[in-house]
Amino acid sequence: MTKILIIEDEEMIRANIKELLEVEDFEVWEAEHGEIGIHLAQTHEPDLILCDVMMPILDGYEVLEQLRCHPSTATIPFIFMTALSDRTNIRKGMELGADDYISKPCTSTELLKAITVRLEKNSRVKQYYQNQVQKVQEEFKKLIYIDPITNLPNRLALREQFEEVKAKITSEKTQLIPVISVNIDRFRRINQAWGSDSTNCLLKAVGERMKNQFCSKAKISHLDEEKFILILEVQEEENTVFKIAKNILKNLSLPYFIYDQEILITFSLGIAFYSRDGDEIDDLLHCSQIAVDYAYKQGGNRYECYQEIWTTKDDDQIALENDLRRALEQNEFQLYYQPKVNLKTGKIIGAEALIRWIHSKRGFVSPAVFIPLAEEIGLIEPIGEWVLRTACRQTKTWHKLGLEMLQIAVNLSGRQFYLPDIRQRVLEILLAEGLPSCCLELELTESFLVEHEDSSIQKLNQLKGLGLQIAIDDFGTGYSSLSYLQQFPFDVLKLDRCFIQNIDQNPKNKIIVEAVIKMAHQLNLKVVAEGVETTAELNVLQQYQCDIIQGYLFSRPIPAQEFQALVESNKSLTL
Repeated sequence: MTKILIIEDEEMIRANIKELLEVEDFEVWEAEHGEIGIHLAQTHEPDLILCDVMMPILDGYEVLEQLRCHPSTATIPFIFMTALSDRTNIRKGMELGADDYISKPCTSTELLKAITVRLEKNSRVKQYYQNQVQKVQEEFKKLIYIDPITNLPNRLALREQFEEVKAKITSEKTQLIPVISVNIDRFRRINQAWGSDSTNCLLKAVGERMKNQFCSKAKISHLDEEKFILILEVQEEENTVFKIAKNILKNLSLPYFIYDQEILITFSLGIAFYSRDGDEIDDLLHCSQIAVDYAYKQGGNRYECYQEIWTTKDDDQIALENDLRRALEQNEFQLYYQPKVNLKTGKIIGAEALIRWIHSKRGFVSPAVFIPLAEEIGLIEPIGEWVLRTACRQTKTWHKLGLEMLQIAVNLSGRQFYLPDIRQRVLEILLAEGLPSCCLELELTESFLVEHEDSSIQKLNQLKGLGLQIAIDDFGTGYSSLSYLQQFPFDVLKLDRCFIQNIDQNPKNKIIVEAVIKMAHQLNLKVVAEGVETTAELNVLQQYQCDIIQGYLFSRPIPAQEFQALVESNKSLTL
């Protein structure tokens, strides 16, 4: 039902209009003055607003001005009703963004016609943008399911592959589906030694070798840089899967010849089983990665099974868990800050806060190790709250030093987001640290948002009500449905590094990035490109009018003092 909001201080006029509209099957909300009207507009987002000009507290012009400044009400059709009919008043209303002017008194026919015209026009505009988004979505789907380097299915396609295999296996009453993570050992060192061109050729060769080995017996995909995933489509006993893993190691470890150069590499494999180790692909990837990490710690060039690791967890793993529990108390965590740079000015406008663990004996412990562990043992909530509080406190300190333009971005985990009192916790931190809410941006990944869509939208709106910004992080590595961008109240879209890497040499990624940036701008979203490392990548992003970048091209994540010095030095990106 079409919703119309009436803002009119004269009760009789308001009642007459309401009665007329309800007869015409409109859902009607009414407000006796401007403040109530603004609240109702922001709460219910009506399809059209009828507003008097001369009212107590706030007049119609002030109401319109405030509504046009709020994203959720900025485009709602707005019709003034007034006895003031001189050109000056009409022009003032139109300059503020009014869609029409009706002189009082008016007939019911005149009022209904004005409403119908504006609703039809707004409907056409909405339909146009929906068609544009649908067109981009269709193009996007064609491009995003294949990894451009290996021509293998990527992370998005992996989800669908897993569901296909699961449906097939379930119908055959099979108990276990093997999921095998295949990681290249010491990949970063290989990349540094041979360069990106040779490394990309190597990745393609690895993918081809895996396809030739398994043909139609497995679903193969390429995730991240050094990671491949195998989902076996045939039922095998556990020992048979281990034999397959040995054959994979033997096959993949044979020499590769890239640009007439022989390259020898080894692999670490991690094995997890549906449904013993998890029911969802994310759980199985997590388990298989734990097994990969364990295999690599043993020297690599071997496979490990998650279940066997878990049942024989070594003393070092138990000690690491205990150390992690004490890390907060012993102040072993630090925040590093990666600058975010405005692509129009080249200036630093803020930073993303990233946690680091400097262990007293182990030294630097990778977030890839301790973040999953923190989630596993229930510490991610207190650690996440420490990150948020520390980042807000540090940003306020910078503001006091005159760096008032800085905004801080903080990652919010799924467990934090779904806390019943998350809005109150964030508000308490902002108030305690004295940081204006507009200076905080919360980054969330799409994967956990879509699991509970309705409650996610509600929570996001509650957080946005504080005045902070909401960013969707790692866009393109999860579900990446463009419909979610329309439904969720995001302010910022962060393009994942996988789309940015070597974009100047990758026509498909160019098309994807250009389409996403255009679409995001149509939805009033700012776009941040992550992991920008080369001038060539920067040039493409400038060409497509990306808003903000972060990456090693400008600066790696650095401690607070170094970040402050960087800002105070007025270092800027050469555009």
